[in-house]
Amino acid sequence: MFRIGEFSKLTQVSVRMLRHYDEVGLLRPAQTDEATGYRLYSVQQIPMVQKIVLLRNVGFGIAEIAAALADWDGQFITQHLVNKAREIEEAVRLEREHVARIAAAIDDLQTGRIAVHYNVTIRSIPSYQILSLRRTIPDYHCEAVLWDELCAFVNRERVELHPRGGTIAFFHDDEHSDSDVDVEVGVIVSKPGDNKDGFVYRETEKVDTMACIMVYGPFENIGPSYQSFAYWLEKHRHYTMHGPVRQICHRGPFNAQNPDDYLTEVQVPVTKRLRDVVP
Repeated sequence: MFRIGEFSKLTQVSVRMLRHYDEVGLLRPAQTDEATGYRLYSVQQIPMVQKIVLLRNVGFGIAEIAAALADWDGQFITQHLVNKAREIEEAVRLEREHVARIAAAIDDLQTGRIAVHYNVTIRSIPSYQILSLRRTIPDYHCEAVLWDELCAFVNRERVELHPRGGTIAFFHDDEHSDSDVDVEVGVIVSKPGDNKDGFVYRETEKVDTMACIMVYGPFENIGPSYQSFAYWLEKHRHYTMHGPVRQICHRGPFNAQNPDDYLTEVQVPVTKRLRDVVP
């Protein structure tokens, strides 16, 4: 038997952590000296310590470690480790996005682009025949997943795209959401087909009064265009927003190699306010 200090040196786990593992029920001492109250550990407990350290080092929480120890199986643990790796990769991706936003903010402040305003025009938008995929996704950054699925379906089913068509995205929520967003992506087609596996052929709504903003360059430039639209609405108070916002990609990854050459049209349906009638 080893006292806790000796066991700590032999396993290279601090006394504080050994006591913590005892308190949370992960690793009880093999014995406790009745006279002194000292925790005593055996050499047979070293494999258990190694398992705990392994799981702790890859980011498992106490509850996850306890569940893994209770049902230790090589294949089961391997799958848990794969899932944990995916969680960490997603966390890293989000952190990289935060860093990119910080860098973009610094660049905007230094170059004065934060004050750029886009021109707003009003025009009528006809109805289009599209193939679309609509789903509630975790956040707006997951829109690319919908596009990947739609492109795969188009290729697999040999969907006949309109020669002068393009891609269109609808954002159906009434407000901006940080999670569970209702997004629909679509491509303009020459003729309708059969609905299948969540992919739907439909006609878009004709909009007589659409406020449109042309956004040049990378997709990161789209955000400020909405702010420009807010200034436009403040100046043209006889208009109000009415219906889901659309984004039309005229030039993007599918037909332009350089993001600086991208061209996205933001479309916001508007309607004229009813004026107060003075008797």
